[in-house]
Amino acid sequence: MSGKKTIEAKKRYDDQNAYAPDEAIDLVKSLASAKFDETVEAVFRLSIDPKKADQLVRGTVALPNGTGKSIRVCVIAGADKAKAAEEAGADVVGGEELVDELAGGRALDFDLMIASPDMMAKVGTLGRVLGPRGLMPNPKAGTVTADVAKAVGEFKGGRIEYRNDRNGNIHASVGKVSFSVEQLSENLRALANEINRVRPSSAKGTYIRNLVVSSTMGPGIKVDAGAF
Repeated sequence: MSGKKTIEAKKRYDDQNAYAPDEAIDLVKSLASAKFDETVEAVFRLSIDPKKADQLVRGTVALPNGTGKSIRVCVIAGADKAKAAEEAGADVVGGEELVDELAGGRALDFDLMIASPDMMAKVGTLGRVLGPRGLMPNPKAGTVTADVAKAVGEFKGGRIEYRNDRNGNIHASVGKVSFSVEQLSENLRALANEINRVRPSSAKGTYIRNLVVSSTMGPGIKVDAGAF
C-alpha cells in the first residue's frame, strides 16, 4: 500500500487488537485496494523450536473452498501411473527421461511435483535443482504417493502444503479477496484446526502465539487465535 493509503487504512482498524476471525477477514477484504484479485494469506507464529527435528510442523490440508489459484503440477511416475496422472489433470508428466531433462536444465515450469515411491531414488538426484525452490517431493507433504492421480486431483482441487520456516512461522494462502467472508473463514478454520492437530508434543506454552491475516497489498490484521 502507498503511504497515503496506509495512513487511511490505519484509521479503520486497531493494529493492537486481535479480532474475531470473521471480523478480521471482513477488514482484510475492505482494506484491499489493488486492481487485481489479491491473495489472502495467514501467518501463524508458533511456539516451536525449528532447530529441533521433533518440533517441525509440516503437512497438507484440504481447504474446503480451494485457494482460487490454478497450480501447475508435475508428476514423475512409471508409464501406467503417469497416464492416470495426466488424465487427472497433471500439467507435466514423465518418468526417468523427465528427471534427466530437469537435471539438464529444463525449466521448472510447475508449482508442485508429485512422485511415486519407486521413482524417488531417481528424483532424489535433483536435490540441488528442486530443493532451493521447495519442490522436492516428500511423504509428509503428500507428494510422494503410490496414487499419484488422486494426489493430482486433491492438489488441483485446493489441497495445500504448509510448513514452518526457520523462525517457526507458517505462511499459507487461504483464498482470494473475491471470496466471501464465509469462504475465507472456512478455509482459515480448516488450516488452523489442522495446525492445532499436528502440534508437536514437545512444544511448550501457548502453541499459536500470534495469527495475522492480510491481502497481498494490504495491512496485517491480528486474529484471536483462541477462536480456534
